[in-house]
Amino acid sequence: MPTVEELYRNYGILADATEQVGQHKDAYQVILDGVKGGTKEKRLAAQFIPKFFKHFPELADSAINAQLDLCEDEDVSIRRQAIKELPQFATGENLPRVADILTQLLQTDDSAEFNLVNNALLSIFKMDAKGTLGGLFSQILQGEDIVRERAIKFLSTKLKTLPDEVLTKEVEELILTESKKVLEDVTGEEFVLFMKILSGLKSLQTVSGRQQLVELVAEQADLEQTFNPSDPDCVDRLLQCTRQAVPLFSKNVHSTRFVTYFCEQVLPNLGSLTTPVEGLDIQLEVLKLLAEMSSFCGDMEKLETNLRKLFDKLLEYMPLPPEEAENGENAGNEEPKLQFSYVECLLYSFHQLGRKLPDFLTAKLNAEKLKDFKIRLQYFARGLQVYIRQLRLALQGKTGEALKTDENKIKVVALKITNNINVLIKDLFHIPPSYKSTVTLSWKPVQKVELGQKRASEDTTSGSPPKKSSAGPKRDARQIYNPPSGKYSSNLGNFNYEQRGAFRGSRGGRGWGARGNRSRGRLY
Repeated sequence: MPTVEELYRNYGILADATEQVGQHKDAYQVILDGVKGGTKEKRLAAQFIPKFFKHFPELADSAINAQLDLCEDEDVSIRRQAIKELPQFATGENLPRVADILTQLLQTDDSAEFNLVNNALLSIFKMDAKGTLGGLFSQILQGEDIVRERAIKFLSTKLKTLPDEVLTKEVEELILTESKKVLEDVTGEEFVLFMKILSGLKSLQTVSGRQQLVELVAEQADLEQTFNPSDPDCVDRLLQCTRQAVPLFSKNVHSTRFVTYFCEQVLPNLGSLTTPVEGLDIQLEVLKLLAEMSSFCGDMEKLETNLRKLFDKLLEYMPLPPEEAENGENAGNEEPKLQFSYVECLLYSFHQLGRKLPDFLTAKLNAEKLKDFKIRLQYFARGLQVYIRQLRLALQGKTGEALKTDENKIKVVALKITNNINVLIKDLFHIPPSYKSTVTLSWKPVQKVELGQKRASEDTTSGSPPKKSSAGPKRDARQIYNPPSGKYSSNLGNFNYEQRGAFRGSRGGRGWGARGNRSRGRLY
């Protein structure tokens, strides 16, 4: 093992040789042997090995392996120095290997080391993006779970920081191709991260690009399979996938496949849905997703059949007025509970799809059914007016901070829900029924439309209340207001719950919650 003095002497030989440095193979071999020495020798070797690496291609494997030994040293300062110098080995055919090594080193628990690995990966990314991606995806597909997880997170956070000259069209195409391989077997959280990665790619901002992403999501959602409402994982997967698809839909990228699936498979089973997420109103979340997608539904094969299923589900939440006794009072039946949040979603969806078959209510329903529906609408509208007056009175004169209390936030959203329903009911009371009114769904956030913005829909362009209040359970909300006309949901925020489980379990052993555990050791 060389001493510190011998390392410095051989370093001098190489440094003084200038253009003839490649002729001093023995001197470089002495420096490589420095990794077998003590702490001081190793520190010098960590600096000297990469400095002359490019001059000795025949010793490339030995040099890289020597540096890797230093990357695994017990002394943290030696490890950090060795990792910092790794990008100097990323030349030619060695670059994918170095990228693979750095990706494996992401598993470190030392924060300083972890940052060095991230910086080194970014550094070689700028040298050769395709080669670096080869190393990253190799570990994502075959590496240990912790390496896979951190490599995916690296891509999801760092890709967007790279300049356009690095993320060329060819590089983005490679990311898409490799991502498709990974998506054959992913967990729910991984799927969400990959959608974040892919939806941020410039080449997928086009209509055809968005359509590709929708098809990827549809494949993950297993829309060809029969829906199982009693399987919480099946329900969870569908909702996660649909939530990823919703932002991709537009007037040019249609939601038809998803809307059809919801009408045919999910709505008939709405009352049987199960969820692993505690406290989640799963039925309302499904209806909210359907409402958001309905705006962008294209031509549907079984439109009348699916519209009828939607109509029948709407009737379940539009009660008939209670029977009255001879003296004009309630005949003892309890006042029906009006579920405003559910009705807003269903009525909005029916209104959107009804535009495609405007004679559904007049030509497709018999006279008795239409009469029954109008009675239900009229009763609901009457209760609605009472509730709207109560809410307006409660909010009258309140501005600024007063509107930010949890109680008033709920009232503001409740007023928006009831106003939306009121507008839609008025449309349906026209003779013939009209589908021209535009409303903004109550839970949609405020968005300003920028000049040149490609997509602007009725759901995102008008004002709405804050995204989410920390309101208590629905039962408490009813106790506070106790309106004679029923209830509304206090679940006001956007759909956002813990990602869990896995997708594509049948295709690679990851299953819902169980990826294959592989103990691979060092794979450099």
